[in-house]
Parts: sequence; structure tokens; C-alpha cells
Amino acid sequence: MGILRFVARTMGRISTFRSYQFVVLLAAALAVFAFYYFGTEKQNFSSTTKRIKQTQTNLNTNRNDANLMVDNRFTHSPESEEHTEEEHHEEVESSRTKPSKTDSKATDQHYHALMMFTKVDKSRSLQDKFKVAMLSMVKHAHFHNGEVLVLHFVSDPASQELGQRMLREFLSDATFKYEVLFHNEVDLAHKLFPIVEAMQKHFSAGSGAYYSDAIFFLSVAMHLIMPENLTHIVQLDLDLKYKTNIRDLFQEFDHFPPEAVIGITREMQPVYRHTFWQYRKENPQTKVGSPPPDGRPGFNSGVMLLDLGAMRNSTLYNRLLQPNHVARLADQYRFKGHLGDQDFFTMIGMEHPELFYPLACGWNRQLCSWWREHGYGEVFQLYYHCDGPVYIYHGNCNTPIPND
Repeated sequence: MGILRFVARTMGRISTFRSYQFVVLLAAALAVFAFYYFGTEKQNFSSTTKRIKQTQTNLNTNRNDANLMVDNRFTHSPESEEHTEEEHHEEVESSRTKPSKTDSKATDQHYHALMMFTKVDKSRSLQDKFKVAMLSMVKHAHFHNGEVLVLHFVSDPASQELGQRMLREFLSDATFKYEVLFHNEVDLAHKLFPIVEAMQKHFSAGSGAYYSDAIFFLSVAMHLIMPENLTHIVQLDLDLKYKTNIRDLFQEFDHFPPEAVIGITREMQPVYRHTFWQYRKENPQTKVGSPPPDGRPGFNSGVMLLDLGAMRNSTLYNRLLQPNHVARLADQYRFKGHLGDQDFFTMIGMEHPELFYPLACGWNRQLCSWWREHGYGEVFQLYYHCDGPVYIYHGNCNTPIPND
């Protein structure tokens, strides 16, 4: 009320002042009024805005630092299908510091299979392929008591979240024990990059070695970054359809000759006839890039058996990973590829076939026929044919897989 009386008195004296004095007094009165009525509110508004911005900054910082790999493991045992939510979270927490419940049983035998599962959240096509792969695997899979199928997925956080939801549906009818593990793509690439950086310029689609491309060479150096107690693993593409028990694929490890470290099928298109064209031109009698049974058509990495123990113990294989040896072979064979690990295995296989156990073509029956219409129609069938039963279809280059 004091302010109002002050204003009233001021206005009452207006008639005695000249016009310029009126303006000065009016401005002074308004300034005093504004100070008392808006000054405190303005200060509160500024302080609140500052706190909101600071809170938002803190929230953003916390979100960036969050552990995006929480809940990265779940297990299943047919005899104990019912798990409460509390039990599930306890199991996940314990898996970070000690072996899982299945690992704790000394009698359990674990069969490890790994799949790349990146950018799946952005691709409906990959999601559909994954559904076909997992449902067909579960349909035909049978394991004995005391055996566990361990499924490893190399993934980004968004794809992992989607994959966990999909897997709970796709594995719901599994009659065998299983365990699911997700591995962070960036973490693995960080470990891989120093090992494979030198070879990327020879076997990547880009013009140089890219950090993000390192993950496409996982199979090449998996023996160096995975725990030493992991000695055997099967790496599988997503675009597969299983026609038989996946357990039978693991039995192929028993047939490896002494020096072999990797089991793999041949390439079923004239891909490497094309890639090695310069070397073949300079060496007309070579078998490099020629079709089976006498030629060396190269490998396809859609299905691979990796004897990690043998890879660690092979002096020859680890020597071939060194940059000078990679460069020497790439120069010798005039090699420039774009298919990552498959190119590396193909190149060293030309020089050292003893490192590879040739899987029957039926374990990776590739269906792509792209090269038949792109300059190699006359020789295509020499590469494409596959005698014997089909155990796994591979719908590479988006080729439809036959229905059952």
C-alpha cells in the first residue's frame, strides 16, 4: 500500500511540474514499482531456469553413462521353466560375478554358437530372417541330458533389446537347456581393431581400415579375445534355415585333421574366380579360383566351426595374422576383396589349405545365383552344384529359402 500512496502523491503534484519533469517522475515511479513487483519474480525465474537446465544436463550425463548391457543373459532348463521375476533378476546379477547355474554343474557339456546381431532393429528383413533361423533351429534341435546350447549374439543396445523379446518367443518351445549371452559390438570391435587393422584395407569394402569394420573380422581373431576356457564355437549367419539337429554340426569338430583350426564350406559361386582374375591371368595353370573338385573356389563364411584352442596353439595361423604376412600374400595373389573374414580365410587357404577342414556343402547350401547373370553363366553350375543331403540352407544375397 505504501507504493500506491507514493504514486498517488506523485500524480497529485503533476500539475506543478513542467512536462519534462513529469516524464522523469513517471519513469522513476515505474522503475520503483517494477523493482518491487517484478524483481523478485525475475530472480526466481532465472534461478529455476538454471536449475532446470542443470537437472537436464545431469539427466543427459547419467543416460550417456548408463549400463546399456543390463540383463544380458538368460537361461532355460526344461525341468524348471517357471521362474519368478525376482529369481530372474537374481540370476542375471549373479552371472556378472560368477558362473551361471548351468555352468556350475560339472557334468554339463556346453555347445557354443555365435551370431552377428547388429542393426537388426532397423531392418524388418533381418528380423524375418532371424525368425526363420531360430524357429527352424528349435524345431530340429535335440540335446542330451547334461548338455546346454549357449547362444552368443554380438549386438548393439537397440538390437539387443529387440532380440531379447524375440528370443523369448522363438525359444519358448525349446525342449533342451539353453543359455543366451549378448556381447557389445563396440567392446569387441575395440579389442579386435589393433589385431585386424592391417588386413582391413585388403578385405573391406571401404578404401581403408575403419574401426567399425573390425567386427566383420571377429572370427579371424576370436581366439585372442574370448576367454581361454572357450575352446570351440560355431559362427552362423542370420539368413539360415536348419533342416537337421544343430548338435550334429558340432560333431564335425571330431573330424578335424591335426593341423586344421577352422571348419568351413566352399564358396558356391565364382566369386573368387572373379576376385583372383589378375593372378589367374598371370598364372594360367593355377587352380586358384577354379571350381571343384580339383580347383580352389574359396570359402563361404555363413557356417564356420572355430577350434579356438587349435587357433591359439597354431604357430602358423597366428603368424599369418601379422601385417607383413597379410600384405605379402595380398600382393602375391593380387588380392583385393570386400567380404571381411571370408576373404582372409580364402586367401590363406590358397597357400595353406591344411589349416581348414572342408565341411560338406550341405552344411551351408548357398542359394544365391547372382553371378550366373553377371558374366559367369557358362561356368556357374560348376560352382553351384552340391551333391548330398542339405542340412542348412543359406539364403545369401536375399535369396528366398525353400519352404518345408
